[in-house]
Amino acid sequence: MNTPEFPNHMQQWVCLQCGYNMIGEMPDICPFCGARHDRFMAWDEAEKTYQVTSRPVNAAVSQLLSVPRLGLEHAAYRVETESGAVWIDSPSAFNRTLPAVDAILFTHHHFLGASNQYRKLWNAQIWLHEQDAGHRLATAFDIDHRFRDDFSAYGIQAYHVGGHTPGFTFYIYQDVLFICDYVFLTDSGMQFNPYGPGAATLQQAQRIFDIVSDQALKTVCGYNYLADFADWLPGLKALLPGR
Repeated sequence: MNTPEFPNHMQQWVCLQCGYNMIGEMPDICPFCGARHDRFMAWDEAEKTYQVTSRPVNAAVSQLLSVPRLGLEHAAYRVETESGAVWIDSPSAFNRTLPAVDAILFTHHHFLGASNQYRKLWNAQIWLHEQDAGHRLATAFDIDHRFRDDFSAYGIQAYHVGGHTPGFTFYIYQDVLFICDYVFLTDSGMQFNPYGPGAATLQQAQRIFDIVSDQALKTVCGYNYLADFADWLPGLKALLPGR
Protein backbone atom coordinates (compact mmCIF):
# COMPACT_ATOMS: atom_id res chain seq x y z
CA MET A 1 0.00 0.00 0.00
CA ASN A 2 1.34 3.42 -0.94
CA THR A 3 1.56 5.78 2.01
CA PRO A 4 0.30 9.29 1.19
CA GLU A 5 2.33 12.25 2.32
CA PHE A 6 1.08 14.56 5.07
CA PRO A 7 2.96 17.82 4.46
CA ASN A 8 3.99 19.91 7.43
CA HIS A 9 2.09 22.92 6.08
CA MET A 10 -1.23 21.06 6.16
CA GLN A 11 -3.47 22.90 8.60
CA GLN A 12 -5.00 20.69 11.27
CA TRP A 13 -5.10 21.26 15.00
CA VAL A 14 -5.92 19.07 17.99
CA CYS A 15 -7.60 20.53 21.06
CA LEU A 16 -5.69 19.29 24.10
CA GLN A 17 -8.71 19.89 26.31
CA CYS A 18 -11.25 17.74 24.45
CA GLY A 19 -9.39 16.03 21.58
CA TYR A 20 -11.47 17.56 18.77
CA ASN A 21 -9.58 17.90 15.46
CA MET A 22 -9.94 21.24 13.65
CA ILE A 23 -9.28 21.09 9.90
CA GLY A 24 -8.07 24.24 8.17
CA GLU A 25 -7.17 27.62 9.64
CA MET A 26 -6.78 27.60 13.42
CA PRO A 27 -9.81 29.17 15.13
CA ASP A 28 -9.59 31.33 18.26
CA ILE A 29 -11.58 28.82 20.29
CA CYS A 30 -12.36 25.13 19.96
CA PRO A 31 -15.81 24.76 18.36
CA PHE A 32 -16.44 21.67 20.47
CA CYS A 33 -15.45 22.63 24.02
CA GLY A 34 -14.63 26.35 23.84
CA ALA A 35 -10.95 26.04 24.84
CA ARG A 36 -8.72 28.90 23.67
CA HIS A 37 -6.19 28.43 20.87
CA ASP A 38 -3.26 28.27 23.31
CA ARG A 39 -4.64 24.79 24.18
CA PHE A 40 -4.26 23.59 20.56
CA MET A 41 -1.42 21.48 19.14
CA ALA A 42 -0.56 21.05 15.47
CA TRP A 43 -1.42 17.56 14.21
CA ASP A 44 2.21 16.61 13.45
CA GLU A 45 3.36 17.61 16.94
CA ALA A 46 0.47 15.63 18.40
CA GLU A 47 1.61 12.61 16.40
CA LYS A 48 5.00 12.84 18.08
CA THR A 49 3.52 13.41 21.54
CA TYR A 50 0.61 10.95 21.74
CA GLN A 51 0.93 7.23 21.08
CA VAL A 52 -2.29 5.39 20.30
CA THR A 53 -2.02 2.11 22.20
CA SER A 54 -4.04 -1.09 21.96
CA ARG A 55 -5.53 -3.11 24.82
CA PRO A 56 -7.19 -6.48 24.05
CA VAL A 57 -10.85 -6.86 24.97
CA ASN A 58 -11.25 -10.34 23.51
CA ALA A 59 -9.86 -12.29 20.55
CA ALA A 60 -11.61 -10.03 18.01
CA VAL A 61 -11.83 -6.63 19.74
CA SER A 62 -9.23 -4.24 21.15
CA GLN A 63 -9.53 -0.84 22.81
CA LEU A 64 -7.50 2.11 21.52
CA LEU A 65 -6.39 4.90 23.87
CA SER A 66 -3.70 7.58 23.71
CA VAL A 67 -0.66 7.62 25.99
CA PRO A 68 -0.44 10.11 27.56
CA ARG A 69 -4.15 10.80 27.81
CA LEU A 70 -5.34 13.30 25.20
CA GLY A 71 -7.99 15.65 26.55
CA LEU A 72 -11.24 13.95 27.47
CA GLU A 73 -9.80 10.84 25.79
CA HIS A 74 -12.59 8.79 24.33
CA ALA A 75 -11.75 5.21 23.44
CA ALA A 76 -12.00 3.83 19.93
CA TYR A 77 -12.28 0.10 19.25
CA ARG A 78 -10.72 -2.11 16.60
CA VAL A 79 -12.78 -5.09 15.46
CA GLU A 80 -11.24 -7.94 13.47
CA THR A 81 -14.03 -9.44 11.36
CA GLU A 82 -14.01 -12.11 8.65
CA SER A 83 -14.69 -9.35 6.12
CA GLY A 84 -11.96 -6.97 7.26
CA ALA A 85 -10.76 -4.76 10.09
CA VAL A 86 -13.03 -1.99 11.35
CA TRP A 87 -12.83 0.80 13.91
CA ILE A 88 -15.76 1.91 16.02
CA ASP A 89 -15.06 5.67 16.38
CA SER A 90 -11.59 7.13 15.81
CA PRO A 91 -8.65 8.15 18.01
CA SER A 92 -8.04 11.88 18.32
CA ALA A 93 -4.33 11.52 17.62
CA PHE A 94 -3.03 10.54 14.20
CA ASN A 95 -0.44 7.72 14.32
CA ARG A 96 0.47 6.58 10.82
CA THR A 97 2.16 3.40 12.12
CA LEU A 98 -1.12 1.85 13.32
CA PRO A 99 -2.35 -1.22 11.40
CA ALA A 100 -4.86 -0.26 8.72
CA VAL A 101 -8.63 -0.69 8.84
CA ASP A 102 -11.09 -0.95 5.97
CA ALA A 103 -13.80 1.19 7.56
CA ILE A 104 -14.53 3.47 10.50
CA LEU A 105 -18.07 3.24 11.83
CA PHE A 106 -19.13 6.15 14.03
CA THR A 107 -21.53 6.17 16.94
CA HIS A 108 -21.99 9.94 16.50
CA HIS A 109 -20.20 13.06 15.35
CA HIS A 110 -18.51 13.94 18.65
CA PHE A 111 -15.73 11.37 18.20
CA LEU A 112 -14.57 11.91 14.61
CA GLY A 113 -11.01 12.35 15.91
CA ALA A 114 -8.33 12.23 13.21
CA SER A 115 -10.52 10.08 10.95
CA ASN A 116 -9.93 12.32 7.93
CA GLN A 117 -6.20 11.56 8.09
CA TYR A 118 -6.71 7.84 8.62
CA ARG A 119 -9.17 7.85 5.69
CA LYS A 120 -6.51 9.35 3.45
CA LEU A 121 -3.77 7.04 4.73
CA TRP A 122 -5.70 3.79 4.27
CA ASN A 123 -8.55 4.69 1.91
CA ALA A 124 -10.84 3.68 4.77
CA GLN A 125 -14.58 4.14 4.34
CA ILE A 126 -16.21 6.52 6.84
CA TRP A 127 -19.74 5.73 8.06
CA LEU A 128 -21.84 8.31 9.97
CA HIS A 129 -25.59 8.78 10.28
CA GLU A 130 -27.04 11.41 7.97
CA GLN A 131 -28.47 13.47 10.84
CA ASP A 132 -25.05 13.82 12.49
CA ALA A 133 -23.08 14.18 9.24
CA GLY A 134 -24.81 17.52 8.63
CA HIS A 135 -23.76 18.98 11.99
CA ARG A 136 -21.31 21.90 11.89
CA LEU A 137 -18.69 19.84 13.76
CA ALA A 138 -18.70 17.25 10.96
CA THR A 139 -18.83 19.41 7.84
CA ALA A 140 -15.04 19.51 7.31
CA PHE A 141 -14.80 15.70 7.42
CA ASP A 142 -15.31 13.44 4.40
CA ILE A 143 -18.16 10.99 5.01
CA ASP A 144 -18.42 8.12 2.51
CA HIS A 145 -21.62 6.49 3.81
CA ARG A 146 -24.37 8.66 5.28
CA PHE A 147 -26.74 5.99 6.47
CA ARG A 148 -30.30 6.60 7.66
CA ASP A 149 -31.46 3.31 9.16
CA ASP A 150 -30.17 0.23 10.94
CA PHE A 151 -27.72 -1.76 8.85
CA SER A 152 -25.19 -4.58 8.87
CA ALA A 153 -21.63 -4.24 7.56
CA TYR A 154 -18.54 -6.40 8.08
CA GLY A 155 -20.67 -8.67 10.25
CA ILE A 156 -21.34 -5.77 12.63
CA GLN A 157 -24.94 -4.82 13.35
CA ALA A 158 -25.73 -1.11 13.60
CA TYR A 159 -28.77 0.28 15.41
CA HIS A 160 -29.74 3.91 14.97
CA VAL A 161 -31.50 5.15 18.12
CA GLY A 162 -30.85 8.89 18.29
CA GLY A 163 -31.28 10.40 21.73
CA HIS A 164 -27.90 11.72 22.82
CA THR A 165 -27.47 13.08 19.28
CA PRO A 166 -29.99 12.81 16.43
CA GLY A 167 -27.83 10.27 14.62
CA PHE A 168 -26.54 8.29 17.60
CA THR A 169 -25.92 4.68 16.58
CA PHE A 170 -24.71 1.76 18.66
CA TYR A 171 -23.12 -1.42 17.37
CA ILE A 172 -23.02 -5.11 18.22
CA TYR A 173 -20.40 -7.58 17.04
CA GLN A 174 -20.85 -11.16 18.20
CA ASP A 175 -21.19 -10.83 22.02
CA VAL A 176 -19.83 -7.27 22.33
CA LEU A 177 -21.93 -4.10 22.65
CA PHE A 178 -20.37 -0.77 21.60
CA ILE A 179 -22.40 1.89 23.40
CA CYS A 180 -19.84 4.77 23.47
CA ASP A 181 -20.96 7.58 25.83
CA TYR A 182 -24.72 7.11 25.90
CA VAL A 183 -24.38 6.28 29.59
CA PHE A 184 -21.58 7.05 32.04
CA LEU A 185 -20.33 4.81 34.82
CA THR A 186 -19.61 6.77 38.00
CA ASP A 187 -18.70 5.91 41.59
CA SER A 188 -22.38 6.29 42.46
CA GLY A 189 -23.63 4.15 39.58
CA MET A 190 -24.81 4.63 36.01
CA GLN A 191 -26.13 7.91 34.60
CA PHE A 192 -27.19 9.17 31.21
CA ASN A 193 -24.82 11.41 29.28
CA PRO A 194 -25.85 14.89 30.48
CA TYR A 195 -24.45 16.67 27.40
CA GLY A 196 -27.45 16.43 25.14
CA PRO A 197 -31.26 16.52 25.14
CA GLY A 198 -32.27 14.82 28.38
CA ALA A 199 -35.81 13.86 27.41
CA ALA A 200 -34.78 12.34 24.08
CA THR A 201 -31.85 10.51 25.69
CA LEU A 202 -34.18 8.93 28.24
CA GLN A 203 -36.84 8.08 25.66
CA GLN A 204 -34.44 6.36 23.24
CA ALA A 205 -32.72 4.46 26.05
CA GLN A 206 -35.86 2.35 26.18
CA ARG A 207 -35.19 1.18 22.62
CA ILE A 208 -31.59 0.38 23.51
CA PHE A 209 -32.78 -1.72 26.44
CA ASP A 210 -35.36 -3.54 24.32
CA ILE A 211 -32.75 -4.43 21.69
CA VAL A 212 -29.88 -5.51 23.90
CA SER A 213 -31.82 -7.31 26.62
CA ASP A 214 -32.79 -10.07 24.17
CA GLN A 215 -29.23 -10.74 22.98
CA ALA A 216 -26.52 -13.00 24.35
CA LEU A 217 -23.97 -10.29 25.10
CA LYS A 218 -20.94 -10.54 27.36
CA THR A 219 -18.99 -7.28 27.14
CA VAL A 220 -19.85 -3.58 26.95
CA CYS A 221 -17.38 -1.18 25.34
CA GLY A 222 -17.99 2.37 26.53
CA TYR A 223 -16.25 5.65 25.76
CA ASN A 224 -13.91 5.27 28.75
CA TYR A 225 -14.77 1.89 30.27
CA LEU A 226 -15.19 -1.83 29.73
CA ALA A 227 -17.94 -3.64 31.62
CA ASP A 228 -19.53 -7.05 31.95
CA PHE A 229 -22.90 -6.92 30.22
CA ALA A 230 -24.52 -8.85 33.08
CA ASP A 231 -23.55 -6.04 35.47
CA TRP A 232 -24.20 -3.20 33.01
CA LEU A 233 -27.75 -4.06 31.92
CA PRO A 234 -29.36 -3.76 35.40
CA GLY A 235 -27.85 -0.28 35.67
CA LEU A 236 -29.50 0.76 32.42
CA LYS A 237 -32.80 -0.82 33.50
CA ALA A 238 -32.76 1.16 36.76
CA LEU A 239 -32.61 4.43 34.79
CA LEU A 240 -35.81 3.67 32.89
CA PRO A 241 -39.18 4.77 34.30
CA GLY A 242 -41.43 1.97 35.39
CA ARG A 243 -38.68 -0.63 35.40
